[in-house]
Amino acid sequence: MPQMGESIAEGTIVRWIKKVGDQVERDEPLFEISTDKVDAEIPSPAAGVVIDIRVREGETVGVNTVVATIGQPGEAARTPGAAETDAREGDTAGQQADGQTTAAPTPADKTVLSMKPPQPSENGRRRSSPLVRRIAKEHNIDIAQISGSGIGGRVTKHDILGYIEHGEGQLKPAAGAPPVPAQVRAPQIVRPTGADRVEKMSVMRRKIAEHMVLSKRTSAHVYSVFHVNFSQIEKLRQQKKAEYEAVGAKLTYMAFIARVVLEALHHHPTINASIDGDTVIYKKDINLGVAVALDDGLIVPVIKNADEKNVLGLTRAIADVAERARSKRLNPDEVHGGTFTITNPGQFGAQFGMPIINQPQVAILGVGTIEKRPVVIDDAIGIRTMAYLTLGYDHRLVDGAVADQFMADVKRRLECFDANDC
Repeated sequence: MPQMGESIAEGTIVRWIKKVGDQVERDEPLFEISTDKVDAEIPSPAAGVVIDIRVREGETVGVNTVVATIGQPGEAARTPGAAETDAREGDTAGQQADGQTTAAPTPADKTVLSMKPPQPSENGRRRSSPLVRRIAKEHNIDIAQISGSGIGGRVTKHDILGYIEHGEGQLKPAAGAPPVPAQVRAPQIVRPTGADRVEKMSVMRRKIAEHMVLSKRTSAHVYSVFHVNFSQIEKLRQQKKAEYEAVGAKLTYMAFIARVVLEALHHHPTINASIDGDTVIYKKDINLGVAVALDDGLIVPVIKNADEKNVLGLTRAIADVAERARSKRLNPDEVHGGTFTITNPGQFGAQFGMPIINQPQVAILGVGTIEKRPVVIDDAIGIRTMAYLTLGYDHRLVDGAVADQFMADVKRRLECFDANDC
């Protein structure tokens, strides 16, 4: 299992693309994994034959844990548990007479895919990810009180969210504040009938559930909805469509919306900020998250420094990350670090949506379906290309006036895009 990011300590084998006995080429997809950051297909580091698979689909293992062995044609398949035997034999072989240890040699005709297990924590502190530590800080929880279910006793998101949900212990109040009673909630038991189909949640679905519940617990969600005239944008799309197609790009509404939002964020820095305890971090960079719907869930790849791109650059960047998200070829760095997110439920026909904020951001824009509608223009009825845009924002930091000023700016920029008479 590869190291898919500095803060990632473990991953789940979702699917083996190759089976024992299959021929595999170097860089050919070998198996699919899911981590806290991204789902990805892992390429083979060498050509050969899969002679051993040691971790089954659905199992979660630590970074650099051995998951498979690639050998040469004709080599016998290894049995599960051989990794542990080899490790013990290697340790014995590595002992020298003077007590020094040397690394056991690895046969030249085998490639072992592995993940290095997490090192013990220093000073007896409980190991946890930055996300877990942030959740603990926001809820005044001592991580040492929580029993970790991860590799080496690591406290996972599931552990701390369960701790908060079921009130296993007293939350520590802030200095000078009255004691906070533990939340005790009995989980509701749902019993299937004989006609029901029962399936375990996928790894991605479990993560989405955790992230959404965490966001609702963390942020005070409020929404503002604006009705926006896209007639000028539609006019430009028709004018520029052939020009963009000539360079291999499909000009969409999303590129125009992104361009305008990025310009507006420069003038409304609170919308591009984050909260850290009782401090506010105003982000220098503007990294745009674009929600991409997948067959089994949703992922939000991030376009770094998106404000430096023009409409053509954004068109290409959005298409690129969306295509690679659907084919599971995103890197971990491409799914975190976002400062603002746009989601587009309108592509499925929704008039508008009320999206949940993508933590640790403080706002998210939902785009409704863009279509021709009758509207009142100078006391007459006219047909215009219209859409609802919804801003979900964290009322802990963003006041309604700030959110509406931002949205009014976005609306004006869209309706007057490249127009001389606005």
